[in-house]
Amino acid sequence: MKIVLSTLNSKFIHSSLSVRYLQSFVKDIEIVNIKEYTINQNIDFIVSDLYKMEAELIGFSTYIWNITEILKISETLKLVNPNLKILLGGPEVSYDGKDVLEKNKFIDFIIYGEGEETFKELVIALKKGDKEFKHIKGLIYRYGENIIQNLPRPPMRDLNAIPSPYDNIGNEFANKIVYYESSRGCPFNCKFCLSSTIKGLRFFEIERVKNELNKLIEGKVRQVKFVDRTFNANKEFAKEIMNFIIKKNPKDINFHFEVTAHLIDEDTLQFLSTVKEGLFQFEIGVQSTNLHTIEAVGRTTDFQKLSQVTKRIKSFKNIHQHLDLIAGLPFEGYNTFKTSFNDVYEIRPEKIQLGFLKLLKGTALREEGQKYNFKYIDIPPYEVLENNYITYGEIIKLKTIEDLVEKYYNEGYFESSLEYLISKHYKNPFHFYEMFSEFWEEEGYHSISVSRTKLYEILLEFYKYSNFEDIEVFIEFVKYDFLKNNRNGKLPSAIADSGQKISQSDKHRILKEDSIINNYLSSYQDLTTKRIIQNVAIDSFKLDILKAMENNFNMDDKSGSVSENRIILFVYEDGVINRCNTYDITKIVRELI
Repeated sequence: MKIVLSTLNSKFIHSSLSVRYLQSFVKDIEIVNIKEYTINQNIDFIVSDLYKMEAELIGFSTYIWNITEILKISETLKLVNPNLKILLGGPEVSYDGKDVLEKNKFIDFIIYGEGEETFKELVIALKKGDKEFKHIKGLIYRYGENIIQNLPRPPMRDLNAIPSPYDNIGNEFANKIVYYESSRGCPFNCKFCLSSTIKGLRFFEIERVKNELNKLIEGKVRQVKFVDRTFNANKEFAKEIMNFIIKKNPKDINFHFEVTAHLIDEDTLQFLSTVKEGLFQFEIGVQSTNLHTIEAVGRTTDFQKLSQVTKRIKSFKNIHQHLDLIAGLPFEGYNTFKTSFNDVYEIRPEKIQLGFLKLLKGTALREEGQKYNFKYIDIPPYEVLENNYITYGEIIKLKTIEDLVEKYYNEGYFESSLEYLISKHYKNPFHFYEMFSEFWEEEGYHSISVSRTKLYEILLEFYKYSNFEDIEVFIEFVKYDFLKNNRNGKLPSAIADSGQKISQSDKHRILKEDSIINNYLSSYQDLTTKRIIQNVAIDSFKLDILKAMENNFNMDDKSGSVSENRIILFVYEDGVINRCNTYDITKIVRELI
């Protein structure tokens, strides 16, 4: 029997874990081909490509980002090949499978819940020519004009019964993002999350996990993204995995974990402080700091502990942290969301992910929709438009703010400029983004594509538009951020004339000075000046900018004087977090030039 398993990933660099699990689980009885596409590919191409496979059964893994396209593909395939059997699985069909079959006559089977055992029993039945499948738990199917939903299948007791999908992978995943799991289930019961629908927490054997991670490391993947809902639910298990990765010391790869910060203890913090920069990336769900909201969605958290832990991790300067917020939750109005935003911003994580509530199928919050008067369109992605606590107009405002947080905060290219601007002229971070978003839309920037260099110019435009008096000081911070984050970049015209000019010949003289090489550029000692200058920048500033930052942007002392000319050396690094080191070389330069 010729079987193809397929899905549409959100990006080309992604890979599907679910179809590979199914493939490996039936490898002893049938060879299954995998065909992956992306949501950006032409549907006609995908249909023709699958049609040429001449499959008897095609199964699709469905999610909110691909269900619409998969239904179109399935309908077309059925039209041109009525004998083809089409199977759907995944979260987008697991909670209303009968309705999906009733509305889409071209779909033959749906697997709901965990799919490995159900898929294998279905393949065995089809190979035998069975027409009735009532013995297969977790299956919904057509029987004549009727739609039959069989009893649900309990979660697998032993996950290790699933053969590894990573045997003999070679370079299949080279430079790709691989989704990986070391456990299934979650110890928490958040009402907006699908993980709360599956009770219990199960783990793969630790030696299996190590073996698979080793193969992925050898396969030179770009990122291993753990899909465990709470990776550190079992401290010792998580620590052993991380320790294994550390000892392997892989190059050009990072490992992404969803962790619960309030479960991280002092022992784990000490351990994390030793991790190589960029090796680990943490995603930490905050969602809201409003206690009424947290209680309503059944979330277990301790924001005070979370804040302490994430600040400690940030101080290590080695682990990229993503903190999540969700707008549209019960009891979280526009004003209370401001508080949640400011609470998270105060931590200064590397990234703030501002998301919007999606009422996913099967979640308790979707079932309680009328209680909170959720308004949403019942098609993917099921995003809430408004509710009893926040209006659609306020959601729109937050959308613009989210865009600006992504552009200006999350990449880290404007760190000093934003810190100065917010600390000097705004009550809190949200107030700044609120005012900036109004300017952004008034000027029409929300409707055009903007380059990174243009972003610096727009920030200066906004500063002038706001009539803040200390524009010369602010220009220095914008210039500093640009030079620090744009290797060999050309300064925008609005800041290019700032400070004393340093000629190219003077820069060469500076970089040949022994005290500069020995104190700041020891790793470049064997390189020519021509090579060194490609990895550094030297520029002058009208104030003691490094001292100002050390003093938390307190400009009342000498550092704030625009007559205090300083020469700064920028040494670029290849780190994920530490991208550039800066040094005040004014004294050396004055003696030299």
